[in-house]
Amino acid sequence: MADPPQPPTCQVGMPEGRESPERIVQLWLGRGRGLIPRMNLRVESAGPEGAIVRMPFNPEFCIDAEAMLLHGGVLTALLDSVFGLANFLAIRDVRSMATLDLRVDYLRPAQSRADILVHATCYRQTRHIAFNTGRVWFDGDRDSEVARGTASFALVRNEGGVDRKAEESPRT
Repeated sequence: MADPPQPPTCQVGMPEGRESPERIVQLWLGRGRGLIPRMNLRVESAGPEGAIVRMPFNPEFCIDAEAMLLHGGVLTALLDSVFGLANFLAIRDVRSMATLDLRVDYLRPAQSRADILVHATCYRQTRHIAFNTGRVWFDGDRDSEVARGTASFALVRNEGGVDRKAEESPRT
């Protein structure tokens, strides 16, 4: 069993009257279900312009005998989840969301024993839809991306910020 997630260390603040990045990250980390908690994710930075999240290397997520080639489904789940965090950070009154469309372009084999980093942003929003873009790379090799992703999410809004009643609901 993996160690519990590290406390978030957010480097960017939010505008007055919004939930703090630290609070949003705490809620996001606490909502994980299924594969996500096993990823032992650490938020490196978070704010309205996006998030960078680290997933430590885990040989259980590899598909080869040498335990170096990450399964593409793990990268897809990771991107989808970090897109959700980016939406919560960028959009003031999101209560919950559902992935409408998710595309991942694998640019090279995800073969390394280094940690994976994901940078995700919400680059546009309407009242009911959020649009995201993100990139994935290995620690120490930021210029050589493993994958890029785009997504759109259906939003359920709640006036006044994060819905504390939904804190135990699974996240996307």
